[in-house]
Amino acid sequence: MSLIFIFSANFSMAQSTGKTSFGILGGVNFQNFNGTGNSGDKLENDMIIGYHAGINIQLPLAPEFYFQPGLIFSTKGSENSFGSFTGSYKLSYIEMPLNLVYKGSLGNSYVFVGVGPYVGYAIMGKSELELGSSTLETDIEFSNVLESDDPLTTPYFRSLDAGGNIFFGFEMASGLFLQLNAQLGMLKINPEDNRTFAVYSDELSVKNTGFGISLGYRF
Repeated sequence: MSLIFIFSANFSMAQSTGKTSFGILGGVNFQNFNGTGNSGDKLENDMIIGYHAGINIQLPLAPEFYFQPGLIFSTKGSENSFGSFTGSYKLSYIEMPLNLVYKGSLGNSYVFVGVGPYVGYAIMGKSELELGSSTLETDIEFSNVLESDDPLTTPYFRSLDAGGNIFFGFEMASGLFLQLNAQLGMLKINPEDNRTFAVYSDELSVKNTGFGISLGYRF
């Protein structure tokens, strides 16, 4: 009898807290670098447009509250103009967001808001330098520390990134959802520079920041 009662209680709790679901999503990123430059001044860059796509799983924790880990491919970066030159950095990340989500009913649909940390790892990147109709494209290399034998002409970044997510949105009864995302990087992505003629100073601190719009489907 006790086992039956425990099973019934667990089954009732599972029903009241919702069900496990999976989501696929993709959308547009509006990304930039924030932080300080070589002289300690605030970075003044322009946003670039990127994209993201991925999956997540939504696990019930309590009535209307869920844990939502995921795996996302996301492009980030920044653009800057100086004189006749325009330079840009474009980085591609694999990210794992770990969000806590509140999901409330609105008729037959839902509104939701989520917050949590993310960890990202850059897998590739390119820098572009444009002057008039000429473009110089260079592959970005990844390193935490630059030593004397690392060339000055190669753009470098750290692979690891981490920070915080916040998002809110609307989900229809069919499972189709739309959400607005914001993301703030907490880790410096520029490497420590120990080269004799260092391009980067100790004042330099570059971090990812941005927002985006996602369209997805939950099933």
